[in-house]
This record gives sequence, C-alpha cells and structure tokens, in this order.
Amino acid sequence: MLPVLLGGSVLLALALPAAAQAHGIVGKADLPIPVWLFSWTAAIVLVVSFVALSTLWRTPQLQDERRRAIVRRSAPAAEAVREQGKGARASRLAAALDALAGVVGVALFALVLYSGFDGAQVPGANFSVTFIYVIFWVGLPVASVVLGDVFASLSPWRTCARAARGVARLARGGDPRDSPLRYPAWLGVWPAIAGVVGFAWLELVYVNRDQPSLLAALSLGYFVVMLLGMLLFGVERWSGCADGFAVYFGLLGRLSPLVCDERGRLCLRRPLSGVTSLPMRAGTVTLVCALIGTTTFDGFSNGGIWRKAEPEVQSVFSSLGLGPTPAQELAYSVGLVFCICLIVVVYRVGILGVRNVSARYDLGALTRAFAHTLVPIAFAYVLAHYFSLLLWQGQAIGYLISDPLGDGSNLFGTANYQIDYQVISYAAIWYVQVAALVTGHVSGLALAHDRALVMYRDPEEAVRSQYWMLAVMVAFTSFGLWLLADVGT
Repeated sequence: MLPVLLGGSVLLALALPAAAQAHGIVGKADLPIPVWLFSWTAAIVLVVSFVALSTLWRTPQLQDERRRAIVRRSAPAAEAVREQGKGARASRLAAALDALAGVVGVALFALVLYSGFDGAQVPGANFSVTFIYVIFWVGLPVASVVLGDVFASLSPWRTCARAARGVARLARGGDPRDSPLRYPAWLGVWPAIAGVVGFAWLELVYVNRDQPSLLAALSLGYFVVMLLGMLLFGVERWSGCADGFAVYFGLLGRLSPLVCDERGRLCLRRPLSGVTSLPMRAGTVTLVCALIGTTTFDGFSNGGIWRKAEPEVQSVFSSLGLGPTPAQELAYSVGLVFCICLIVVVYRVGILGVRNVSARYDLGALTRAFAHTLVPIAFAYVLAHYFSLLLWQGQAIGYLISDPLGDGSNLFGTANYQIDYQVISYAAIWYVQVAALVTGHVSGLALAHDRALVMYRDPEEAVRSQYWMLAVMVAFTSFGLWLLADVGT
C-alpha cells in the first residue's frame, strides 16, 4: 500500500500544470494558469492524499526500515563457513571503497584550494566557484537522496582526521584511547546550524561571494576547524553534530532507499523510513527549519515583493551611516533571518494545533516527534529552486576540469566543451519543480500520519491530530509555488 500511495502522489504532481522557473540562469516564463489556481490545485492534491492516508493507512509502515540486502545471502549449514568468508571479503571491499572515496574527496578539495588561490580570479573560468556552489552545494544533496550519505566517505576533513587518529593510534602501540575531550550534549547541532546558515549567508547575502581566492581561504579555514574538532572530540561525534555539511547531507541521506549496514552490505529499505529514526539533539528542529528557510529566502530575494521592500530596509541601515554595500548586506541578512523565523513559526503553529487536539503529549515532545516530517520538504525546496542551476551550470565542470585555473589549459581535451541549454525544455523544468514540491509535501504528510499512528493508539485520534499538520503542508506548498511564480515579477 505504501508504494501505491507514494507513487500515486508523484503521478498527481506530474499531472499538474507547470510552474515558473525560480532560480538559476534563466528568466521568468509566463505561467500557463493563474497563480491562485495553481495553489488551489496543489492544495487539493494534499487534501486528497490526506484522505487516502486516513482511509487506507491504518497501521504504522515507516517506523521500521526493513532493510534487505541487495545481494541476498543464503546460509544453510553447509555454506555457513563460506558465507562468513564472503562477509569478511565484503567488509574489506566496503572499507577499500570508503578509502578510495576519501582519496577522491581529498583530491577534489586540493583542486578547489589550488584553483582558488592560483587560478584566474574570474568566477566563470575558475573551477572552485562552480564546484562549490553547484556540484557541492546542490549536487551532493541530490546524490545523498539517491545514493545515501555519500559525503561520509567523500569528506576530506573526515578522511584526514581518521588518518591522523590512525597514525596516532599506531604511535601508541595500537591503544584505542578515547578523544581528549567529551562533546557537550547541550551544544547539540548548533555548530552545524551555524555552518549551514553561514554558507547560505555567503551564497545569498555576501557581495563578493564568487571571488575564488576568498572561497579557497574560507574552505581552508573550515577544513582546519573541522580537523581540530574531530581530533579533540572524536571523528564521528563531531561529524554528527558540529560539521554543518556532514549533518546536512547525512540528514538528506536518510531519505535514500539505499543504506550500508554495519557489515558493509548495500541494502534497500522502505522509502522515507530512514528519517523516522532521526536523532533528536539540541537544535535539530531549528536545523531542519533553517534548511527550508534559507532556500525560501533564495526564492523570496529574487521576487518582486523583496525588490520593492529591500530598498526600504537598506535605507534604515544607510541612515546609520553605513555605506551602500554593508547596508545591502545587512538588509539581506534581515531577510534571511526573517525567512528562517517564518518557517519556525509556521511549524510551531502546526504543533500548537496538534497539541490542542489532544493533550496527551506536551509541546516539546510533539515538536521533536514530528520534526523529521520537514526533511523531505527541505529537499523539495532545494530541488525546486536549484534544479535548473544544477542541470545547466553543472555542465560547466566538463570544461573546467580540463582548465581549472582558467589559464587556457586542456588537460583532458574538454576545454572547448559548451553548455547545452537545449538538454531540457522550460516546460520539463517546470514539471520537475512542481513534482518536487508536491511530492515532498505529500511525503511529509505521510511521515506525520505514520508517526501519529504510533503516538495515538486510536487511528481516529491520530487522524484528528493531523488536521493542523495538513494545514502546515498546504501552507508550505502554496508558499513554495508562490515563490516560483513570483520570481521576475
């Protein structure tokens, strides 16, 4: 029943008319239907999905991942020893692939630093700018949802930290000594929030965001901080709490149907089931809201309302004696914080509604219990806003890899490669954007309904508790569609 419901949601989303492009290097196209009709159609899809969930989904389906190894193993008594040997070989192979991915990650990071510092200081001709803003920031989230938490293996600072700790362990004669410091539980994922929001500020607010040498210097500084943190507090603990990129990509990786188990086997799991076990640390709810909020501001800052309001906000800071550039950056910073706070408030209102339906749980418990339902929405916003950028500007890596410094080199014979803007039509981009938004919100609705069935034993009470979550999903969907439609107006 689960695949049928989710698959039907995708088909309904694809059946909707197309939305306008919201981000990237293309301009606004005319909407095929009025914006109000667009939002109403999407809301109807969510309501129909809610009714289907209430009627057909009566027991929890997503709380257990139900992993299944892609390569099945049969281990009757006669083959038990042989299967144990295969398991050991599989583990060694997984370790080797993990090490290879780490080497690739370190090599790419070195190329980013080299091209950023020594290459031409021209954004379009320098490998570091396109790699960081397109391949890393947009491509890795997509890869994480499709393939799982690939950044755990690719992370250059994680690879170097693990290597450094391995060398230190050998120097101590193999003594697996604990990390010098214990990571404070109260700190939670707040350092990761600072990292993610800081990068979003760099991308969306800072005027000199595309200066290659600056990006290289910031990358090197982040590497040093992450390396020190992992050596002091432990690689896994620091990666899971304080490394903004590792936390972000790992969060989206929980949406993937692919996962590696503790034996190194590649397994399939039920769609969306990986995110139900999301650890609730201090700041986790704020982190998910911040992911949606930063992408929201990306679309909002390209729309007509912000272009009219921004000069007024900027004038406030200009009146304090600030120059045009600092005043503009502060105005955009206010807009970024406003969008993050807006998402927090909308989610909080939804949880307050759930609390009013049933007093069985307090507000804090409900806030944490349903936080994971926002994760597919966060990815939906990313895909809807950055799809064209990834599809078109991502092709630039084809020629930048042969000429990373922008000095006329042609290392791999692809320096003359041109971006093909005809690889996909505008209409197809619109359909992907709308499908991403509607499917992401239907997925969030399914996760919320499934969690409610666990928390409330009576299915009818579980359904009643989700009326407000339906309102939240409708609000997020309508807002996302409005952001797409508002760009360029």
